[in-house]
Amino acid sequence: MELDVLGLLAACSYTLDCVEAELVHVSDNHSKRITYMSICTAEQLGIHGADLQDMAVCSLLHDNALNHYIKAKLNKNISYTVSTRLFPNVYTHCVIGEKNVQNLPFNSDIRNVIMYHHENTDGSGPFGKKGDEIPLFSRIIHLCDLTDKLSQTHTDKHEAYVSVCSYLKKTSGSIVDEECVTAFLKAFDEEHFSLLWDPDLDNLLWIKVPRIKQNLSFEQIKSLADFYARIIDYKSPCTSTHSIGVAKNAERLSLFMGFDKAVSEKMYLAGALHDIGKVVVNNKILEKPGRLTEDEFSVMKHHAEFTYYMLSPIKDFKEIRNWAAFHHERLDGSGYPFGLSADKLNTQERIMACADIYQALTEDRPYRHSIPHNEACDVLKEMADNGWLDPVIVKNVDLCFNSSNSHQSQNAFCR
Repeated sequence: MELDVLGLLAACSYTLDCVEAELVHVSDNHSKRITYMSICTAEQLGIHGADLQDMAVCSLLHDNALNHYIKAKLNKNISYTVSTRLFPNVYTHCVIGEKNVQNLPFNSDIRNVIMYHHENTDGSGPFGKKGDEIPLFSRIIHLCDLTDKLSQTHTDKHEAYVSVCSYLKKTSGSIVDEECVTAFLKAFDEEHFSLLWDPDLDNLLWIKVPRIKQNLSFEQIKSLADFYARIIDYKSPCTSTHSIGVAKNAERLSLFMGFDKAVSEKMYLAGALHDIGKVVVNNKILEKPGRLTEDEFSVMKHHAEFTYYMLSPIKDFKEIRNWAAFHHERLDGSGYPFGLSADKLNTQERIMACADIYQALTEDRPYRHSIPHNEACDVLKEMADNGWLDPVIVKNVDLCFNSSNSHQSQNAFCR
């Protein structure tokens, strides 16, 4: 499958920023600002082409192990940030972040880039690496990460630039790499630095790094899907299990109904992404043990719309985006987020709706236990009788998943 991998991972970085903004109140676009700074700095160091794309991916995903990042309780004071010995759990955050990206489709060897992105050049970081022991990409990201955190403590752009330049010059050769400082200051005069607050930062970034589609195997697609599922899991412990369950259901049901391998692989990816919009929903609602109030349910319903808009910037992804985002639409037009009716919903979108409900019914939730296959199918049949679901697909759900007991209950707790 040809895929805009960089666009997909950029959407992932947005989800990381959403979680971070909710839990530690870091401003949004954190990852993209760091990525833009890293790319401009890397260019000054002679990094171009496919290597620059890998630099972009590493920058976007440098804090992908967000649950451990949150547990570290970042302090906005830059002195706490640079003093990594006072930065709890940074070791775990880096180790798990490194493991998470191992199977992503990179063009070059990026081993230890995420692992060592908090290392200080004098060896005072969490792993004690120094100088050239630290990958160049790590050194660039470290500098840009610190720069972004420091700049966000100022409301005036001029003051931010002066503060950043002063800090980098003072810590060059100790906290941050001297070569990277020189490259950064060459890349960013004050006018260029002010663009970090530009609402058009996305376009500026993609001008620097063209998003070239990559041809991926199904194993690589699954690796991307599983990576996304882990990111969703950082938001709420339930959602990752649910999303992968839906992905497997959608893939298997598609094959059972006679669709080819290409369609089933796309369905797997769409299933893994279908609930990515839940990162914008507060955890108090996601994990509430009782019934949601009308207002809470209204907020919850927005997650499908967020999925739609979060996946929209990805090039040539409209088909998979729709399969993912329309999983709560109903044939009679009573669903959400867009109130689409039967004539607007294709077979794959109808399959995804059934796969999602079936998975939800056969897994535990905060407010009820899972139910067995037969009872789940009874619920689906009732929904089909009400004009919500496609009765042919519901029948195929029964035939497909009844034959093998492969629908083992997932111990999940999400809506």
